[in-house]
Amino acid sequence: MMISTKGRYALRVMLDLAGQPKEEYISLKAISDRQEISMKYLEAIVANLSKAGLLDSLRGKSGGYRLNKSTAQYSVGAIVRAVESNLSPVSCLEESKGGCDRAGECLTLPMWQKLDRIVGEYLDSVTLEDLLTQNFE
Repeated sequence: MMISTKGRYALRVMLDLAGQPKEEYISLKAISDRQEISMKYLEAIVANLSKAGLLDSLRGKSGGYRLNKSTAQYSVGAIVRAVESNLSPVSCLEESKGGCDRAGECLTLPMWQKLDRIVGEYLDSVTLEDLLTQNFE
């Protein structure tokens, strides 16, 4: 499993928005300038985050994006899954491929499944609030 630039940038965007006044909509230009992410790439990222219900958006002159929940309610797992096509550690676990033809006889499959579950549980256990406060155990 490799988190792509899109996944890392999605976390940066969400943390950027978390640092802004809760009631304000923040323009993509402002986020782009602060995070040094191109507008085109940023548009794709926030589109996925919005589609996943993680952001509120407002069009118009004073429009932009804002978080729609408290930072403690956003898991890193949900954010990364909103922009990444797959987080599986091996291709045979990818849902889009329908599994592996050798699954019935594969002695390593249970290990990969457990690794996938452990990584998913960990990412789901870390919140934006944890990242902001650097609260890790």
